[in-house]
Amino acid sequence: MADLKSRADIEKMRTAGRIVRKILDRMGEMCVPGATTGELEDEASTYFLKVNGGSPFLGYAPGEHKPYPAYTCISVNEEIVHGIPGRRVLKEGDIVSVDCAVEMDGWIADSAWTFPVGKISEKAQKLLQVTEECLYKGIAQARPGNRTGDMGLAVQRHAERNGFSVIRELVGHGVGRTMHEDGLQIPNFGWRNKGTVLQCGMTFAIEPMISAGRKDIITLADGWTITTQDRSLAAHFEHTVAITTDGALILTNGE
Repeated sequence: MADLKSRADIEKMRTAGRIVRKILDRMGEMCVPGATTGELEDEASTYFLKVNGGSPFLGYAPGEHKPYPAYTCISVNEEIVHGIPGRRVLKEGDIVSVDCAVEMDGWIADSAWTFPVGKISEKAQKLLQVTEECLYKGIAQARPGNRTGDMGLAVQRHAERNGFSVIRELVGHGVGRTMHEDGLQIPNFGWRNKGTVLQCGMTFAIEPMISAGRKDIITLADGWTITTQDRSLAAHFEHTVAITTDGALILTNGE
C-alpha cells in the first residue's frame, strides 16, 4: 500500500524538487561538445554540497548491486538509464539523459531530462519531443480514481503511434521518505482501468523511457548502465508528482 502524504509532506518534497530542477537545468547548459560526463557530475556534486542536500543515488546498492558511485546518472545515446559519469566526452549530435534525485529534510524528489548536444538529427529530435510528450500524457491521467494502467496506456499509445518502443522492464516508482517506496510501480504501458487505484496523497515518479528501435535491453559490465540491445537511441523524461483533488501536482518543475 502506498504511503499517503499530507500537504506539508508534499510541500517538503516540492522544496527538494526545486533543487533537482536547478541541478538539471545547469547540467543541461553544460551538455556541449567537448564536455565530459564527469564534469557534469562535478557540477552537480558541488551544488549538493552547497545546499546541504542528500543524494539518494550515491552509495545506493539494491540487492546484489555494488554501490552506485555518483550523485547523478548520465546516460548517452543508446544508454537508457544508470550511466556512470566519467571520462566520456560529449560530441555534436549526442543526446544525454540526466537523472537526479535530492533529499532535503528527509524527503526526496526525483527527475530526469534528456538534452541535445549541439545540433542533433531529426530522428533524435523527434524521439526527445515524443518522449517528453509521453511524460505529460501520463501525468494528465494522474488523478484520483484513475489507475496506474491509465497512465501507462497513455504513455504507450503515444510512443507507439509515433513509431517508438516503450522500455518495459524499467518503470516509475513511489517516492517520498525513500527513493523507491514499497507497493507502487508506475509502468509505461498498461490497460485502461487496470492497476493500482490513485488516491490523494500518493507521490510517485512518472518516467517514460522510450527507444527509437526495439524495446529489448542489456546491462553493461559495470553492473549499472542499461542500454538498448540494438544500440538504438533512447530518451528518458521524469517528474515526481503528487495526487491532489485537482489532479497531478508536479513537484520537480521548479515552481
